[in-house]
Amino acid sequence: MSRSLKVRSDCIQQAKLALQRNGFRSQRAFSEELEFALSTVSRFLTGKTVDYATFVEICEKLALDWRAIADLGDRVPSQPVEVKFSLVLVNRHQDWGEAPDVSFFFDRSSELTTLEQWIVQDNCRLVVLLGMGGIGKTALAAKLAQMLQSGFEYVIWRSLRNAPPVEEILAELIQFLSNQQETNLPTNLDGRILRLLNYLRSSRCLLVLDNAESVLQAGERTGTYRDGYQGYGQLLKCFGETNHNSCLVLTSREKPQGLAELEGETLPVRSLQIQGLSQTEGREIFLSKGTFFGSEDEWQLLIQHYAGNPLALKIVASAVIDYFDSSLSNFLEILNKGTFIFDDIRDLLERQFQRLSQLEQEIMYWLAINREPLLFEELQEDFVSPISASELLQALASLQRRSLIEKIAEAFTQQPVVMEYVITRLIEQICEEIIGLKIECLKVESSSKLANFQPDKLQLFRSHALVKAQAKEYVIETQIRLILQPVIDGLITSLSDSKILENCLAQILEMLRGKLPLKTGYVSGNIINLLRQLQVDLSGYDFSHLTVWQANLQGINLHNVNFANSDLCQSVFSDILGGVTSLALTADGKCAATADLDNNIHLWDVQKGKQLLTFQRHTQWVKSVAWSPDSQTLASSYHHTVKLWDVRTGICLKTYTGHSNIVYSVAFSPDGQILASGSADNTVKLWNVTTGSCVRTFAGHTNEIYSVAFSRDGQILASASTDSTVKFWDVRKGKCFKTLYGHTNSVYAVAFSPDGQTLASGSADYTVRLWDIRDGQCVKIFTGHSSVVTSVAFSPNGQTVVSGSSDKTVKLWDVSTGSCARTFIGHSDRVESVTYALRAGYANSPDGQIVVSGSLDRTIRFWDCQTGKCFKTYTGYKCNSCVLAVPFSPCGKLLASGNIDTTLRLWDVNTGSCVRTLTGHTKAVIGVAFSPDGKTIASGGADKRVKLWNVNTGKCIKTFTGHTDWVYGVAFSPDGKTLASSGFDQSIRFWDCQTGQCFRTCTEPSNSIFFLSTFFVIFSPSSKTLASSSFDCVKLWDVSTGSCLKTFTGHSNKVSWVAFSPDGQIVASASADQTLKLWDVNTGNCIKTLTGHTNWVWSVAFSPDGKTLVSGSCDQTVRLWDVSTGRCIRTLTGHTREIYSVSFSPAGQTVASGCADETARLWDVNTGECLKILKAPRLYEGMNITGVTGLTQAQKATLKALGAVENRE
Repeated sequence: MSRSLKVRSDCIQQAKLALQRNGFRSQRAFSEELEFALSTVSRFLTGKTVDYATFVEICEKLALDWRAIADLGDRVPSQPVEVKFSLVLVNRHQDWGEAPDVSFFFDRSSELTTLEQWIVQDNCRLVVLLGMGGIGKTALAAKLAQMLQSGFEYVIWRSLRNAPPVEEILAELIQFLSNQQETNLPTNLDGRILRLLNYLRSSRCLLVLDNAESVLQAGERTGTYRDGYQGYGQLLKCFGETNHNSCLVLTSREKPQGLAELEGETLPVRSLQIQGLSQTEGREIFLSKGTFFGSEDEWQLLIQHYAGNPLALKIVASAVIDYFDSSLSNFLEILNKGTFIFDDIRDLLERQFQRLSQLEQEIMYWLAINREPLLFEELQEDFVSPISASELLQALASLQRRSLIEKIAEAFTQQPVVMEYVITRLIEQICEEIIGLKIECLKVESSSKLANFQPDKLQLFRSHALVKAQAKEYVIETQIRLILQPVIDGLITSLSDSKILENCLAQILEMLRGKLPLKTGYVSGNIINLLRQLQVDLSGYDFSHLTVWQANLQGINLHNVNFANSDLCQSVFSDILGGVTSLALTADGKCAATADLDNNIHLWDVQKGKQLLTFQRHTQWVKSVAWSPDSQTLASSYHHTVKLWDVRTGICLKTYTGHSNIVYSVAFSPDGQILASGSADNTVKLWNVTTGSCVRTFAGHTNEIYSVAFSRDGQILASASTDSTVKFWDVRKGKCFKTLYGHTNSVYAVAFSPDGQTLASGSADYTVRLWDIRDGQCVKIFTGHSSVVTSVAFSPNGQTVVSGSSDKTVKLWDVSTGSCARTFIGHSDRVESVTYALRAGYANSPDGQIVVSGSLDRTIRFWDCQTGKCFKTYTGYKCNSCVLAVPFSPCGKLLASGNIDTTLRLWDVNTGSCVRTLTGHTKAVIGVAFSPDGKTIASGGADKRVKLWNVNTGKCIKTFTGHTDWVYGVAFSPDGKTLASSGFDQSIRFWDCQTGQCFRTCTEPSNSIFFLSTFFVIFSPSSKTLASSSFDCVKLWDVSTGSCLKTFTGHSNKVSWVAFSPDGQIVASASADQTLKLWDVNTGNCIKTLTGHTNWVWSVAFSPDGKTLVSGSCDQTVRLWDVSTGRCIRTLTGHTREIYSVSFSPAGQTVASGCADETARLWDVNTGECLKILKAPRLYEGMNITGVTGLTQAQKATLKALGAVENRE
């Protein structure tokens, strides 16, 4: 028999398409990859014979089923060839998600033939596989997708086991089908479905959605969608009714509502009811477990009884071995007595579960709660009472043998049908325990409740957490959706009212404290998570002397909550974290360092998410952080200096001075002996780490240097500059030996590949470039970002590059192909820093499979490169509610404060109390103004929006959009009909307050930096002119025409604030040059310059009579000035940070000031006395943490900064 094969004539085109789909641009490229002769590849692709082994190898490389395309005639291969298929990403157009390994697959040839006919020949658009749990729908779908993959340009598999919202699934599908290019997705369902359809029409796509029963309502009419999941019905209907080139395969235990009317033998929607295995196939399952004794009739009876259900047969096979000595007749004898009725897989699971030991049941519950495959060590940590490794291993082995759990690599999990059963049982049991306790409490007198309470009656509620606060984010969301909320629903159904449930849970807490000393467990943590889900205000609650594990306490007010002497291990609180400017991980990946806009540096335990230490010695924004190679020292840069820190003690070891401008970047040499710094003074400096002396200065760039990086051998230093170039410097000689040209805008980031042969650079031209180190040539350009690329990093194996951007996304690039492999979406502001986490940080992840990103949105996010999901976020709570604006109402009774925490607050001037908090902005509220009648407030924020608010109700009346950057100033015209707003987008906009329309925009095109941003605006008393502050000048504008009338120049730095005198003849300006100036409106001349402040003067205001001026400065003082003489008549002290805003009361007797120290102060103008300090309560104000355990010192310091108190009597 011939040992050669050829491609069937009707499959030649399919083979050629497979070549292109796998990224080979030519036959030559493919032949070189396989190291075959070009003629061999050519013969294969033209249907000519090639060697048998060669044919099979080529097919494997192209992900083709060689048997399906080979022209065998009636021949059979002379020797069997085992062709193994692995669900590995063959190219960037395949994403197998959670598809199972089907290398062990029972013959379903009849079903596969039917399904292939439907999808390939009949072009069905929607195919539904139906059948009971465990029947093998998922395995069949995986085998089908594997078999048909070569006929589709895109293949994607997604599991619905955790019931993700349809919007989330649509986002993942669109991003995958758009090759990660789609980032700004429609927010509504219809828009996303239409966007998906565009891709389904333009390409042939195979989509698989597994476990669709998870989005259907249990116990209701068959196929009814759960509340909030009706969108899936809309999606399926669209798939079936709309013309496109793709196919969706859906697996479900029930047929979703609305599909019956769409399907038919000649229609593009079909469903297949999956039957059980035959006797032969069922017998194979038993024989894979061991040896059994039984006749042919007994085999037939057994397999028929369990309807050929593969999972049921696996479980029964283990039971027959364990309890019936492998004898089918012994088992059938019991079966015939009706003991093992089988109507559904759940019947069998219930009987098996009851046979499990206590430890085995606990394991089953924990695996179901954790949702994802769990490592042995992780499982061991979940138990309340210590479990020995040997005990746990024996129990796991027993469960595996019973086919109740599975082992994937080194982790343990359950099949979906088993997990669903266990969760249902868990919910029912928890509800029974709590209701039973409630009923028991009602039977006894109130005074006897504490004495009669037995904590052991809450068994599962104590031994298992309903939500794991330290789990991956999407796992927590699933636990809330599928466990916590159903428990609440069940309890409310029994108790009739949520308030009764709240009281019941509070009563359990009280009874727990009455049983000191307490047993450890999850009761208190579970109660807190239930109360949080019920949206109960926890202020004033007493959790003292309790074990509070796995409680999610992030982002909720805990005013005056008592945690004294409690164990807070594994519970999660809010952290202090400003906008992240830099992020670095230690060499072993266990510790992260972050720098932020709050001038702090934080050290984090990567896996536990705990703050370990905070450095607070910087006085301005920290630009960059870098670890020494031994991870014992951290370098940071800010302003004109570089600091070196001991990471164990937090002590600043050295401060390097020498740069004459901001230091943007620092990097250690591989040996840790040299530290490099790149600065806005256009130089790079090399510092001797031991002595602190500057050993070299590299000059050559013509603009600011934003990034520096050492090569692997430490011989080359790369620098990136806003002069659009990258330079290579010889570290030993101190000379630039190569300049890389190609970027068309500023270069902000550079990184060397692990092998030192390639450099990656990120630029303001929106691209990432790869450069060959040897010749300086650009070898690849990655395009896809829609804004500035701020950061780049190579994976540990050098195969991928990650980039962060001002477009708020993180992208993963394939180095070999230049394609975007993933786009990570989730940040709400500029991504400043990206890096890779190593295996040591997350023990169950291979190196290079986790990306970490830091953003100005005050978050650090951890991304799984395989799934594209964010699984952990460190979110910073803005600990300081920095006060940015403090205008009085026209009547003088109210003071408004615009705050960095996104709120607008109204204060009663007489009492000093906050009477209303207005929420709606998503970023800092910078500009605030009252309307002349006092009924309306205008606010402008860093979210680029202007809002109008009703003072009496606190409701937002209108939102004006149009600015493209921060809105800094807002001002009403004297008649209240017009609002002016100014922003960092270099514009002033005029709005009609009635209609909300922008009717005029003032801009001044300029090739200089004088008009980079407009800080503040104010109308003249006559309404005819408007004054604005800009870079180093003041401008006057004609309100009617929008033209610039005058420009007042004289300041030597930014002008942040302007004010008109009551008669409109003088304009006062406040500047970063530490002075105030008074200007004659008519002539434009500077009348006076007021000096005395020792730092930036942020704000200025005239008294109502025009005789006095008040100013606020970064020197922490408020000053009162005599306008006529220019003399400082009083200095008001008390603030402890920068003062951003000042104003006079309408009566002129009081001055208000807003400060970065989180307070607004009211001052008596005549005496200089501070009358009142207005301060909003912090997140954890008054929370008692005396004697708590389970927190690091850094965590305690964070809680105190957020208002907590310690050592309270």
